[in-house]
Amino acid sequence: MSSSVVIRVDASVQMGSGHVMRCATLAEELRSRGATVTFICRKLPGNYIDWLVSRSFEVIALPAPVEGAAAAAGQLAHASWLGVSLEQEIADVHEALSQRPVHDCLIVDHYALDEQWERAARSFAGTVMVVDDLADRRHDCDILLDQNFYLGMQQRYDHLLPSSCKKLLGPTYALLRQEFVAQQSRVKPRDAAVQRVLVFFGGIDAENYTAPAIAALARAARPEVQVDVVIGAQHPARAAIEASCVQHGYRCHVQTSRMAELMAQADLAMGAGGTATWERCCLGLPALTVCVAENQRQLVDDAARAGFIYAPQIEPGDTLEEAFLRHYLALLDNPGLRNFLSRRSLEIVDGRGAARVARLMGSNAIALRLATAGDSASLMAWRNDDAIRAVSRNTAPITAENHQRWFDAVLNDAQRILLIGQHADGHAAGVVRFDVRDDSAEVSIYLVPGMKQRGLGAELLASAEQWLRTARSDIKIIRAEVLGDNQPSHRLFLAASYVRDSTCYFKKVN
Repeated sequence: MSSSVVIRVDASVQMGSGHVMRCATLAEELRSRGATVTFICRKLPGNYIDWLVSRSFEVIALPAPVEGAAAAAGQLAHASWLGVSLEQEIADVHEALSQRPVHDCLIVDHYALDEQWERAARSFAGTVMVVDDLADRRHDCDILLDQNFYLGMQQRYDHLLPSSCKKLLGPTYALLRQEFVAQQSRVKPRDAAVQRVLVFFGGIDAENYTAPAIAALARAARPEVQVDVVIGAQHPARAAIEASCVQHGYRCHVQTSRMAELMAQADLAMGAGGTATWERCCLGLPALTVCVAENQRQLVDDAARAGFIYAPQIEPGDTLEEAFLRHYLALLDNPGLRNFLSRRSLEIVDGRGAARVARLMGSNAIALRLATAGDSASLMAWRNDDAIRAVSRNTAPITAENHQRWFDAVLNDAQRILLIGQHADGHAAGVVRFDVRDDSAEVSIYLVPGMKQRGLGAELLASAEQWLRTARSDIKIIRAEVLGDNQPSHRLFLAASYVRDSTCYFKKVN
Protein backbone atom coordinates (compact mmCIF):
# COMPACT_ATOMS: atom_id res chain seq x y z
CA MET A 1 0.00 0.00 0.00
CA SER A 2 1.38 3.41 -0.95
CA SER A 3 2.00 5.99 1.75
CA SER A 4 0.55 9.49 1.88
CA VAL A 5 2.78 12.46 2.71
CA VAL A 6 1.98 16.14 3.14
CA ILE A 7 4.72 18.80 3.18
CA ARG A 8 4.32 22.28 4.70
CA VAL A 9 6.97 24.57 3.19
CA ASP A 10 7.23 28.07 1.71
CA ALA A 11 9.41 30.04 -0.67
CA SER A 12 9.47 33.83 -0.85
CA VAL A 13 11.66 36.76 -1.77
CA GLN A 14 12.54 37.03 1.92
CA MET A 15 13.46 33.37 2.58
CA GLY A 16 14.54 32.23 -0.88
CA SER A 17 13.72 28.97 -2.61
CA GLY A 18 16.04 26.52 -0.83
CA HIS A 19 13.42 25.07 1.53
CA VAL A 20 11.07 24.23 -1.34
CA MET A 21 13.87 22.81 -3.46
CA ARG A 22 15.12 20.39 -0.82
CA CYS A 23 11.59 19.29 0.05
CA ALA A 24 10.83 18.74 -3.63
CA THR A 25 13.89 16.50 -3.87
CA LEU A 26 12.66 14.36 -0.98
CA ALA A 27 9.15 14.37 -2.47
CA GLU A 28 10.49 13.07 -5.79
CA GLU A 29 12.28 10.25 -3.98
CA LEU A 30 9.17 9.34 -1.99
CA ARG A 31 7.03 9.47 -5.12
CA SER A 32 9.44 7.12 -6.92
CA ARG A 33 8.75 4.64 -4.08
CA GLY A 34 4.98 4.83 -4.58
CA ALA A 35 4.07 7.58 -2.11
CA THR A 36 1.54 10.29 -2.88
CA VAL A 37 2.83 13.75 -1.92
CA THR A 38 0.87 16.95 -1.34
CA PHE A 39 2.46 20.34 -0.67
CA ILE A 40 0.95 23.12 1.44
CA CYS A 41 2.39 26.53 0.54
CA ARG A 42 1.30 30.08 1.27
CA LYS A 43 0.92 32.60 -1.54
CA LEU A 44 3.85 34.77 -0.52
CA PRO A 45 5.72 37.09 -2.92
CA GLY A 46 8.26 34.90 -4.73
CA ASN A 47 6.48 31.62 -3.96
CA TYR A 48 7.25 28.47 -5.95
CA ILE A 49 3.70 27.13 -6.17
CA ASP A 50 3.57 27.16 -9.97
CA TRP A 51 6.96 25.47 -10.13
CA LEU A 52 5.74 22.64 -7.88
CA VAL A 53 2.61 22.25 -9.97
CA SER A 54 4.81 22.05 -13.08
CA ARG A 55 6.51 19.07 -11.40
CA SER A 56 3.09 17.37 -11.18
CA PHE A 57 2.70 17.80 -7.43
CA GLU A 58 -0.62 18.59 -5.82
CA VAL A 59 -0.34 21.95 -4.02
CA ILE A 60 -2.78 23.34 -1.49
CA ALA A 61 -2.26 27.10 -1.68
CA LEU A 62 -2.91 28.95 1.57
CA PRO A 63 -4.28 32.51 1.23
CA ALA A 64 -1.83 35.34 0.74
CA PRO A 65 -1.31 37.63 3.74
CA VAL A 66 -3.91 40.36 3.94
CA GLU A 67 -2.38 43.82 3.85
CA GLY A 68 -2.74 45.46 7.25
CA ALA A 69 -3.66 42.20 9.03
CA ALA A 70 -1.73 41.04 12.08
CA ALA A 71 1.49 39.31 11.05
CA ALA A 72 3.23 36.55 12.92
CA ALA A 73 4.78 37.67 16.17
CA GLY A 74 6.44 35.96 19.06
CA GLN A 75 9.78 34.77 20.30
CA LEU A 76 10.86 32.90 17.17
CA ALA A 77 13.61 34.72 15.29
CA HIS A 78 11.94 34.12 11.92
CA ALA A 79 8.30 34.55 12.94
CA SER A 80 7.77 37.28 10.35
CA TRP A 81 8.55 34.83 7.53
CA LEU A 82 5.15 33.21 8.05
CA GLY A 83 3.32 36.29 6.78
CA VAL A 84 0.32 35.72 9.05
CA SER A 85 -0.28 35.14 12.74
CA LEU A 86 0.34 31.65 14.09
CA GLU A 87 -3.36 31.40 14.96
CA GLN A 88 -4.28 32.17 11.34
CA GLU A 89 -1.67 29.70 10.06
CA ILE A 90 -3.05 26.87 12.21
CA ALA A 91 -6.63 27.70 11.19
CA ASP A 92 -5.69 27.70 7.48
CA VAL A 93 -3.91 24.35 7.72
CA HIS A 94 -6.82 22.88 9.68
CA GLU A 95 -9.24 23.98 6.97
CA ALA A 96 -6.97 22.52 4.27
CA LEU A 97 -6.54 19.10 5.87
CA SER A 98 -9.52 18.47 8.15
CA GLN A 99 -11.67 16.93 5.39
CA ARG A 100 -8.94 14.62 4.16
CA PRO A 101 -7.94 11.16 5.44
CA VAL A 102 -5.10 11.15 7.96
CA HIS A 103 -1.74 11.17 6.19
CA ASP A 104 1.04 8.73 7.02
CA CYS A 105 3.56 11.53 7.45
CA LEU A 106 3.54 15.31 7.72
CA ILE A 107 6.83 17.07 6.92
CA VAL A 108 7.38 20.69 7.94
CA ASP A 109 10.32 22.78 6.75
CA HIS A 110 9.80 26.31 8.04
CA TYR A 111 11.87 28.49 10.37
CA ALA A 112 8.69 30.27 11.57
CA LEU A 113 7.06 27.10 12.93
CA ASP A 114 7.85 25.17 16.11
CA GLU A 115 6.37 22.70 18.56
CA GLN A 116 3.14 24.68 18.93
CA TRP A 117 2.30 24.30 15.23
CA GLU A 118 3.56 20.71 15.13
CA ARG A 119 1.43 19.74 18.12
CA ALA A 120 -1.65 21.24 16.46
CA ALA A 121 -0.88 19.40 13.21
CA ARG A 122 -0.42 15.95 14.76
CA SER A 123 -4.05 15.05 14.27
CA PHE A 124 -3.51 15.12 10.49
CA ALA A 125 -0.68 12.56 10.29
CA GLY A 126 0.65 9.45 11.96
CA THR A 127 4.23 10.74 11.92
CA VAL A 128 5.58 14.29 12.10
CA MET A 129 8.96 15.04 10.57
CA VAL A 130 10.80 18.37 10.85
CA VAL A 131 13.48 19.64 8.48
CA ASP A 132 15.61 22.23 10.25
CA ASP A 133 19.15 23.59 10.44
CA LEU A 134 18.90 26.35 13.03
CA ALA A 135 18.39 24.42 16.29
CA ASP A 136 16.88 27.59 17.77
CA ARG A 137 13.43 26.35 18.87
CA ARG A 138 11.68 23.32 20.35
CA HIS A 139 10.01 20.71 18.15
CA ASP A 140 7.32 18.10 18.75
CA CYS A 141 8.30 15.56 16.09
CA ASP A 142 9.12 11.91 15.50
CA ILE A 143 11.95 12.53 13.01
CA LEU A 144 14.33 15.51 12.79
CA LEU A 145 16.40 16.03 9.66
CA ASP A 146 19.29 18.48 9.58
CA GLN A 147 21.38 17.81 6.49
CA ASN A 148 24.10 20.35 7.28
CA PHE A 149 27.54 19.96 8.82
CA TYR A 150 28.22 21.55 12.17
CA LEU A 151 31.00 21.07 14.68
CA GLY A 152 29.34 19.27 17.58
CA MET A 153 26.20 18.63 15.54
CA GLN A 154 25.22 15.61 17.65
CA GLN A 155 24.54 17.93 20.60
CA ARG A 156 22.88 20.84 18.78
CA TYR A 157 19.34 19.63 19.39
CA ASP A 158 19.77 18.54 22.98
CA HIS A 159 16.73 19.65 25.03
CA LEU A 160 14.87 20.72 21.85
CA LEU A 161 13.35 17.36 20.85
CA PRO A 162 11.30 14.57 22.43
CA SER A 163 13.55 11.81 23.76
CA SER A 164 12.03 9.35 21.27
CA CYS A 165 12.78 11.52 18.23
CA LYS A 166 14.95 9.95 15.54
CA LYS A 167 17.72 12.39 14.51
CA LEU A 168 19.11 12.36 10.97
CA LEU A 169 22.09 14.70 11.13
CA GLY A 170 24.78 15.71 8.66
CA PRO A 171 25.47 15.71 4.90
CA THR A 172 25.04 11.93 4.80
CA TYR A 173 21.36 12.88 4.58
CA ALA A 174 21.77 15.83 2.18
CA LEU A 175 18.70 16.01 -0.06
CA LEU A 176 20.20 16.09 -3.52
CA ARG A 177 18.42 15.42 -6.79
CA GLN A 178 19.09 12.21 -8.68
CA GLU A 179 21.02 14.09 -11.36
CA PHE A 180 23.79 14.74 -8.82
CA VAL A 181 24.08 11.04 -8.03
CA ALA A 182 24.32 10.30 -11.76
CA GLN A 183 27.04 12.91 -12.30
CA GLN A 184 29.15 11.94 -9.29
CA SER A 185 30.41 8.74 -10.87
CA ARG A 186 31.83 10.83 -13.73
CA VAL A 187 33.75 13.46 -11.78
CA LYS A 188 37.26 13.38 -10.37
CA PRO A 189 39.01 15.59 -7.83
CA ARG A 190 39.93 18.85 -9.54
CA ASP A 191 43.69 18.99 -10.08
CA ALA A 192 44.11 20.96 -13.31
CA ALA A 193 44.09 24.66 -14.19
CA VAL A 194 40.77 26.45 -13.93
CA GLN A 195 39.05 26.56 -17.31
CA ARG A 196 35.43 27.00 -16.25
CA VAL A 197 33.81 28.90 -13.36
CA LEU A 198 30.22 28.59 -12.15
CA VAL A 199 28.43 31.47 -10.39
CA PHE A 200 25.25 30.69 -8.45
CA PHE A 201 23.93 32.45 -5.35
CA GLY A 202 20.53 30.81 -5.03
CA GLY A 203 17.29 30.72 -6.94
CA ILE A 204 16.20 34.18 -5.82
CA ASP A 205 19.42 35.91 -4.59
CA ALA A 206 17.40 38.82 -3.18
CA GLU A 207 20.53 40.83 -2.26
CA ASN A 208 22.00 40.28 -5.73
CA TYR A 209 25.41 38.83 -4.92
CA THR A 210 25.56 37.74 -8.55
CA ALA A 211 26.28 41.23 -9.92
CA PRO A 212 29.49 41.91 -7.93
CA ALA A 213 30.67 38.36 -8.68
CA ILE A 214 30.30 39.00 -12.41
CA ALA A 215 32.09 42.34 -12.06
CA ALA A 216 34.97 40.69 -10.18
CA LEU A 217 35.36 37.97 -12.80
CA ALA A 218 35.41 40.59 -15.55
CA ARG A 219 38.11 42.59 -13.74
CA ALA A 220 40.24 39.47 -13.30
CA ALA A 221 40.67 39.50 -17.07
CA ARG A 222 41.25 35.80 -17.60
CA PRO A 223 39.86 35.27 -21.12
CA GLU A 224 40.82 31.58 -21.09
CA VAL A 225 38.26 30.95 -18.30
CA GLN A 226 34.69 30.30 -19.39
CA VAL A 227 31.98 31.55 -17.02
CA ASP A 228 28.49 30.12 -16.43
CA VAL A 229 26.06 32.28 -14.41
CA VAL A 230 22.91 30.68 -13.01
CA ILE A 231 19.94 32.68 -11.67
CA GLY A 232 16.31 31.93 -10.93
CA ALA A 233 13.46 33.17 -13.08
CA GLN A 234 12.41 35.54 -10.28
CA HIS A 235 15.83 37.11 -9.69
CA PRO A 236 15.19 40.81 -8.91
CA ALA A 237 17.93 41.95 -11.29
CA ARG A 238 17.43 39.37 -13.99
CA ALA A 239 17.48 41.75 -16.96
CA ALA A 240 20.63 43.53 -15.78
CA ILE A 241 22.45 40.25 -15.14
CA GLU A 242 21.50 38.87 -18.53
CA ALA A 243 22.78 42.06 -20.16
CA SER A 244 26.03 41.93 -18.17
CA CYS A 245 26.63 38.33 -19.22
CA VAL A 246 26.18 39.27 -22.86
CA GLN A 247 28.62 42.18 -22.42
CA HIS A 248 31.36 39.96 -20.95
CA GLY A 249 30.74 36.85 -23.05
CA TYR A 250 29.45 34.76 -20.15
CA ARG A 251 26.67 32.18 -20.41
CA CYS A 252 23.57 33.04 -18.39
CA HIS A 253 21.27 30.15 -17.43
CA VAL A 254 17.82 31.09 -16.09
CA GLN A 255 15.98 28.48 -13.96
CA THR A 256 18.13 25.77 -15.48
CA SER A 257 17.50 22.06 -15.14
CA ARG A 258 21.18 21.38 -15.88
CA MET A 259 22.68 22.42 -12.54
CA ALA A 260 24.40 19.09 -11.86
CA GLU A 261 25.86 19.05 -15.35
CA LEU A 262 27.15 22.62 -14.99
CA MET A 263 28.73 21.82 -11.62
CA ALA A 264 30.37 18.69 -12.98
CA GLN A 265 31.87 20.68 -15.88
CA ALA A 266 33.16 23.52 -13.69
CA ASP A 267 36.58 23.71 -12.04
CA LEU A 268 35.66 26.38 -9.50
CA ALA A 269 32.45 27.92 -8.16
CA MET A 270 31.38 31.14 -6.50
CA GLY A 271 28.19 30.85 -4.49
CA ALA A 272 26.17 30.87 -1.30
CA GLY A 273 25.87 28.48 1.60
CA GLY A 274 22.79 26.30 2.01
CA THR A 275 21.77 23.28 -0.06
CA ALA A 276 24.01 24.32 -2.97
CA THR A 277 27.00 23.71 -0.67
CA TRP A 278 26.26 19.98 -0.61
CA GLU A 279 25.48 19.87 -4.33
CA ARG A 280 28.94 21.27 -5.03
CA CYS A 281 30.54 18.89 -2.51
CA CYS A 282 28.81 15.90 -4.08
CA LEU A 283 30.52 16.72 -7.38
CA GLY A 284 33.87 17.67 -5.85
CA LEU A 285 33.59 21.29 -6.99
CA PRO A 286 35.81 23.64 -4.94
CA ALA A 287 33.93 26.80 -4.09
CA LEU A 288 34.44 30.34 -2.90
CA THR A 289 31.46 30.41 -0.57
CA VAL A 290 29.88 33.39 1.13
CA CYS A 291 27.20 33.62 3.79
CA VAL A 292 24.23 35.42 2.19
CA ALA A 293 21.91 35.10 5.20
CA GLU A 294 22.57 35.07 8.93
CA ASN A 295 21.07 31.59 9.26
CA GLN A 296 23.85 30.25 7.00
CA ARG A 297 26.71 31.68 9.07
CA GLN A 298 27.45 28.72 11.33
CA LEU A 299 27.11 26.27 8.44
CA VAL A 300 29.58 28.24 6.31
CA ASP A 301 32.05 28.83 9.16
CA ASP A 302 32.05 25.22 10.37
CA ALA A 303 32.27 23.72 6.87
CA ALA A 304 35.22 26.02 6.14
CA ARG A 305 36.98 24.94 9.33
CA ALA A 306 36.48 21.31 8.32
CA GLY A 307 37.99 21.98 4.88
CA PHE A 308 34.94 21.42 2.67
CA ILE A 309 34.67 24.99 1.36
CA TYR A 310 36.71 28.17 1.05
CA ALA A 311 34.86 30.89 2.96
CA PRO A 312 36.88 34.11 3.19
CA GLN A 313 36.19 36.83 5.71
CA ILE A 314 35.14 40.10 4.12
CA GLU A 315 37.54 42.76 5.37
CA PRO A 316 36.09 46.00 6.82
CA GLY A 317 35.74 48.58 4.09
CA ASP A 318 35.88 45.97 1.32
CA THR A 319 33.16 45.95 -1.28
CA LEU A 320 31.86 42.54 -2.33
CA GLU A 321 33.39 43.07 -5.74
CA GLU A 322 36.86 43.71 -4.25
CA ALA A 323 36.57 40.72 -1.92
CA PHE A 324 35.39 38.42 -4.69
CA LEU A 325 38.23 39.57 -6.96
CA ARG A 326 40.99 39.11 -4.38
CA HIS A 327 39.91 35.65 -3.25
CA TYR A 328 39.05 34.45 -6.76
CA LEU A 329 42.59 35.29 -7.91
CA ALA A 330 43.99 33.59 -4.81
CA LEU A 331 42.16 30.37 -5.64
CA LEU A 332 43.18 30.50 -9.30
CA ASP A 333 46.82 30.63 -8.23
CA ASN A 334 46.57 27.83 -5.64
CA PRO A 335 45.93 24.47 -7.36
CA GLY A 336 46.91 22.57 -4.21
CA LEU A 337 44.15 24.22 -2.19
CA ARG A 338 41.58 23.62 -4.90
CA ASN A 339 42.54 19.95 -5.06
CA PHE A 340 42.33 19.63 -1.26
CA LEU A 341 38.86 21.22 -1.20
CA SER A 342 37.71 18.96 -4.02
CA ARG A 343 38.88 15.78 -2.31
CA ARG A 344 37.41 16.74 1.07
CA SER A 345 34.09 17.55 -0.61
CA LEU A 346 33.83 14.15 -2.26
CA GLU A 347 34.53 12.46 1.08
CA ILE A 348 31.54 13.97 2.89
CA VAL A 349 28.66 13.76 0.37
CA ASP A 350 27.79 10.75 -1.79
CA GLY A 351 24.46 12.07 -3.12
CA ARG A 352 22.29 9.29 -1.68
CA GLY A 353 20.88 11.30 1.21
CA ALA A 354 17.31 11.46 -0.12
CA ALA A 355 17.20 7.68 -0.47
CA ARG A 356 18.52 7.26 3.09
CA VAL A 357 15.93 9.64 4.49
CA ALA A 358 13.08 7.98 2.60
CA ARG A 359 14.25 4.57 3.78
CA LEU A 360 14.39 5.71 7.42
CA MET A 361 10.90 7.14 7.03
CA GLY A 362 9.78 3.58 6.25
CA SER A 363 9.40 4.12 2.49
CA ASN A 364 11.05 1.16 0.79
CA ALA A 365 12.20 0.92 -2.82
CA ILE A 366 12.10 -2.88 -2.74
CA ALA A 367 9.07 -5.03 -2.02
CA LEU A 368 9.52 -8.46 -0.44
CA ARG A 369 7.52 -11.63 -1.01
CA LEU A 370 7.85 -15.18 0.24
CA ALA A 371 9.68 -17.50 -2.14
CA THR A 372 7.57 -20.12 -3.93
CA ALA A 373 8.33 -23.38 -5.71
CA GLY A 374 8.59 -21.46 -8.98
CA ASP A 375 11.66 -19.59 -7.73
CA SER A 376 13.85 -22.67 -7.41
CA ALA A 377 15.65 -22.43 -10.76
CA SER A 378 16.42 -18.72 -10.38
CA LEU A 379 17.74 -19.17 -6.86
CA MET A 380 20.04 -21.96 -7.97
CA ALA A 381 21.43 -19.86 -10.83
CA TRP A 382 22.02 -16.87 -8.55
CA ARG A 383 23.57 -18.96 -5.79
CA ASN A 384 26.00 -20.59 -8.23
CA ASP A 385 27.19 -17.28 -9.65
CA ASP A 386 30.92 -16.81 -9.04
CA ALA A 387 30.42 -13.50 -7.16
CA ILE A 388 27.83 -15.00 -4.79
CA ARG A 389 29.84 -18.16 -4.11
CA ALA A 390 32.93 -16.10 -3.30
CA VAL A 391 31.23 -14.56 -0.24
CA SER A 392 29.32 -17.66 0.87
CA ARG A 393 30.30 -20.06 3.66
CA ASN A 394 30.32 -22.87 1.09
CA THR A 395 32.13 -21.62 -2.02
CA ALA A 396 31.67 -24.82 -4.06
CA PRO A 397 29.07 -24.97 -6.87
CA ILE A 398 25.79 -26.58 -5.81
CA THR A 399 24.31 -29.42 -7.83
CA ALA A 400 20.69 -29.34 -8.92
CA GLU A 401 19.84 -32.27 -6.68
CA ASN A 402 21.40 -30.73 -3.57
CA HIS A 403 19.85 -27.36 -4.31
CA GLN A 404 16.36 -28.80 -4.66
CA ARG A 405 16.75 -30.77 -1.44
CA TRP A 406 17.82 -27.60 0.40
CA PHE A 407 15.10 -25.50 -1.23
CA ASP A 408 12.29 -27.91 -0.34
CA ALA A 409 13.54 -28.12 3.24
CA VAL A 410 13.55 -24.33 3.60
CA LEU A 411 10.03 -23.92 2.22
CA ASN A 412 8.73 -26.55 4.62
CA ASP A 413 10.46 -25.21 7.73
CA ALA A 414 8.46 -22.62 9.67
CA GLN A 415 11.66 -21.38 11.32
CA ARG A 416 13.33 -20.55 8.01
CA ILE A 417 11.97 -17.61 6.01
CA LEU A 418 13.05 -17.19 2.38
CA LEU A 419 12.19 -13.86 0.73
CA ILE A 420 12.59 -12.46 -2.79
CA GLY A 421 13.14 -8.72 -3.13
CA GLN A 422 11.59 -7.07 -6.18
CA HIS A 423 11.76 -3.67 -7.84
CA ALA A 424 8.52 -1.84 -8.62
CA ASP A 425 8.64 -3.26 -12.16
CA GLY A 426 8.63 -6.80 -10.77
CA HIS A 427 12.25 -7.62 -11.58
CA ALA A 428 14.11 -9.46 -8.84
CA ALA A 429 16.62 -7.42 -6.85
CA GLY A 430 17.91 -9.82 -4.21
CA VAL A 431 17.35 -12.67 -1.79
CA VAL A 432 16.98 -12.63 2.00
CA ARG A 433 16.80 -15.61 4.35
CA PHE A 434 16.01 -15.50 8.05
CA ASP A 435 16.85 -18.51 10.21
CA VAL A 436 14.81 -18.12 13.37
CA ARG A 437 15.87 -19.36 16.79
CA ASP A 438 13.91 -18.35 19.87
CA ASP A 439 13.56 -14.54 19.73
CA SER A 440 16.38 -13.91 17.23
CA ALA A 441 16.88 -14.44 13.52
CA GLU A 442 20.10 -14.81 11.55
CA VAL A 443 19.95 -12.98 8.22
CA SER A 444 21.61 -14.03 4.97
CA ILE A 445 21.36 -11.53 2.14
CA TYR A 446 22.65 -11.07 -1.39
CA LEU A 447 21.76 -9.07 -4.47
CA VAL A 448 20.84 -10.74 -7.74
CA PRO A 449 24.07 -11.05 -9.78
CA GLY A 450 24.56 -8.08 -12.08
CA MET A 451 22.73 -5.64 -9.82
CA LYS A 452 25.20 -2.76 -9.49
CA GLN A 453 22.90 0.03 -8.32
CA ARG A 454 24.53 1.94 -5.46
CA GLY A 455 22.68 1.65 -2.20
CA LEU A 456 20.59 -1.31 -3.34
CA GLY A 457 21.94 -3.59 -0.61
CA ALA A 458 20.89 -1.07 2.04
CA GLU A 459 17.42 -0.89 0.48
CA LEU A 460 17.07 -4.67 0.50
CA LEU A 461 18.22 -4.96 4.13
CA ALA A 462 15.89 -2.16 5.29
CA SER A 463 12.95 -3.78 3.53
CA ALA A 464 13.81 -7.12 5.14
CA GLU A 465 13.92 -5.57 8.61
CA GLN A 466 10.56 -3.89 8.04
CA TRP A 467 9.05 -7.16 6.78
CA LEU A 468 10.28 -8.97 9.88
CA ARG A 469 8.90 -6.31 12.25
CA THR A 470 5.48 -6.66 10.64
CA ALA A 471 5.32 -10.41 10.09
CA ARG A 472 7.24 -11.66 13.13
CA SER A 473 6.86 -9.25 16.03
CA ASP A 474 8.24 -11.98 18.31
CA ILE A 475 11.72 -11.51 16.82
CA LYS A 476 13.73 -9.07 18.95
CA ILE A 477 17.23 -9.33 17.46
CA ILE A 478 18.64 -9.84 13.96
CA ARG A 479 22.06 -11.43 13.71
CA ALA A 480 24.44 -11.67 10.78
CA GLU A 481 27.74 -13.45 10.19
CA VAL A 482 30.08 -11.98 7.59
CA LEU A 483 33.28 -13.50 6.21
CA GLY A 484 36.31 -11.51 7.29
CA ASP A 485 37.27 -10.27 3.80
CA ASN A 486 33.73 -9.43 2.63
CA GLN A 487 34.14 -5.69 3.01
CA PRO A 488 30.91 -4.66 1.21
CA SER A 489 28.86 -6.70 3.69
CA HIS A 490 30.80 -5.30 6.65
CA ARG A 491 30.03 -1.76 5.40
CA LEU A 492 26.39 -2.69 4.80
CA PHE A 493 25.71 -3.84 8.35
CA LEU A 494 27.74 -1.08 9.99
CA ALA A 495 25.88 1.57 7.97
CA ALA A 496 22.57 -0.01 9.04
CA SER A 497 23.48 0.48 12.75
CA TYR A 498 24.30 -3.14 13.51
CA VAL A 499 26.68 -3.75 16.41
CA ARG A 500 29.82 -5.62 15.47
CA ASP A 501 31.27 -8.51 17.47
CA SER A 502 34.26 -9.89 15.53
CA THR A 503 32.74 -11.20 12.26
CA CYS A 504 29.21 -11.20 13.68
CA TYR A 505 26.66 -8.42 13.87
CA PHE A 506 23.41 -7.96 15.77
CA LYS A 507 20.63 -5.37 15.91
CA LYS A 508 17.54 -5.02 18.09
CA VAL A 509 14.46 -4.67 15.90
CA ASN A 510 11.48 -4.88 18.25
